[in-house]
Amino acid sequence: MATVVKVKTVKVKTKTSVLKKQFLRKSTLKIWGRTFLSIFTALIVFACAYSSEPIDLESAAIAPKAPETLIILWDKGYVVEEDEAIEKVVKDWEAQGGYPVDLSFYNSGETAPRTLRASKSGQLPPDILFTSKSVYPVSDWEGKLADVTEVVAPHADSYGNDVLQAAKVYGSEKAKDRYYAVPLNQSTTHIYYWKDLLQEAGYRPEDIPTDWDGFWSFWQTVQSRLSKQYPDIRGLGLPYSIPAMDTCRTFEHVLSAYNVQLVDERGNLRLDEPNIRSGLVQSLNWYAQFYKNGYVPDNAVDWLDPDNNRNFLNRNVVMTPNPSLSIPAAVRNDPEIYFNKLGTVAFPNKPNGEPLMHFVDIRQAIVFADSLNQQAAKDFLAYLTQPAVLDRFLKTSYGRFLPPSITQIKADSFWQDPADPHISTVVKTVVAGQTQPFYNAYNPAYGTVLEENVWGQVIHAMVVENLSAEAAADRAIAQIKTIFRKTS
Repeated sequence: MATVVKVKTVKVKTKTSVLKKQFLRKSTLKIWGRTFLSIFTALIVFACAYSSEPIDLESAAIAPKAPETLIILWDKGYVVEEDEAIEKVVKDWEAQGGYPVDLSFYNSGETAPRTLRASKSGQLPPDILFTSKSVYPVSDWEGKLADVTEVVAPHADSYGNDVLQAAKVYGSEKAKDRYYAVPLNQSTTHIYYWKDLLQEAGYRPEDIPTDWDGFWSFWQTVQSRLSKQYPDIRGLGLPYSIPAMDTCRTFEHVLSAYNVQLVDERGNLRLDEPNIRSGLVQSLNWYAQFYKNGYVPDNAVDWLDPDNNRNFLNRNVVMTPNPSLSIPAAVRNDPEIYFNKLGTVAFPNKPNGEPLMHFVDIRQAIVFADSLNQQAAKDFLAYLTQPAVLDRFLKTSYGRFLPPSITQIKADSFWQDPADPHISTVVKTVVAGQTQPFYNAYNPAYGTVLEENVWGQVIHAMVVENLSAEAAADRAIAQIKTIFRKTS
């Protein structure tokens, strides 16, 4: 008897109503100059505005369980093709005799924490949860996640160490050889810039320095050279706000550059060790200077996560770091911009000259321990993680995220194409092993540090309230210690 796939899309009103729905339809867009590019970006911003009636995620996200119906909660994609791709996976799964599926889409950010809070309160969770936010404020030792080793293990030899560490869900001591999350993609933070603006400033991409101080000074000089023609342009698109997770992600790279390692690989907090506080003070002062000296847009203190993209695509800034390939994806259908105007570079070397390890986001699906259809959930994820199936899924998003498998990346011409200036740059970093997982892969408490955006809080206070770097460091240290104490 034929089964029916139930796929529903739930629209949620959120504060982050920017840059979400579809970066680019398949229609041809011609963008001439700054004015037309601004119009293009406005369309992107409008596309994120889900404005239907708000709903209570903690009740609506926990759908009633029908026997032998797989309940899946999934982040709504940045491009419509992403949603269509997972719907196609569901239909193919159904056609092969899998359980009927109730697939619901939600905006990211609130879905995971609210779902998990509901689970902790005794409500039945969905069978599978996938969210682009890689922060899950639970781990296997809290008994909330099912062991999915049977799904991950067949691919383990092709995954990098960062992916496998994240799949253990924060490195619980008893999970050394077990996995509690299924990796579906990975991405790194790289820096995107306008080649044509560099040219107007008298530079070529080859002129971008690779040393730490020279690199950041370069963009300040570019701003100065462009200021007569573009008085409002800023050289740096760095975030300084509390709502934007990009603030936290970017600042983590700064801490790494100054060799401030807050958590060791055993998950131990290192805040009381010598030189940690002084390193924090140095890093905070370094980051705050650009805003205070006028090299960052004034409204960077209010940015949501998509706003650095928007300011960049509006050409309000010359460069910006971003934790995925969403900026190239936004202009992929315009060859002139994609290949000739947009540039991508890795972070510069550390101040001591060593290569900077890029933090990598591993986005994963989880199955809950009290799922009523646990085995079916694992079977579905085993189907999705087949290289051919997962590859089709990821390519529909214009390569915004890389496969979790290094072997798959190396074997596929789409990811290896040297003619693609953006994907090839990110792939080079990942394949070379110049990455490291965020600290939440070693200790679940740091997931809460990221979720609460501790760095965004103190950085915002420094540039808005004139909080000193010393006071900001002490505030952050106290807050992180409290988080770790509550979750230990």
